[in-house]
Amino acid sequence: MSVGGIDTSRIEAMVAQLRATAARATPDAGPLGEAAGKSRAVASPGEFTAILKNSLDSVNRAQLDATALAQRFEMGDSSVSLADAMIALQKSSISMQATIQVRNRVVAAYQEIMGMAV
Repeated sequence: MSVGGIDTSRIEAMVAQLRATAARATPDAGPLGEAAGKSRAVASPGEFTAILKNSLDSVNRAQLDATALAQRFEMGDSSVSLADAMIALQKSSISMQATIQVRNRVVAAYQEIMGMAV
């Protein structure tokens, strides 16, 4: 599903990967990260990288499109309304905030993993 230029399925896949990593790190997980006999599908690092890159590209596209729309409005283009420009700018702002939140969670997970005793 796409919300305002953000493909939420990719974000959900990223969150699922983070949860799978956290589940493997829990004490009740088995030697292969299987908690309570449930096996979890984990994407390969290449898939994670591709999902992350596609998400960042879509955020970048949303910001570029919003900026272009705002510039067209500022230049007096009659086909662009103030409401369209403001909505596009707000959508790009929200997508950037969501990306920053995902980044913060990824960094926190990385720091937690790096702090674990081996």
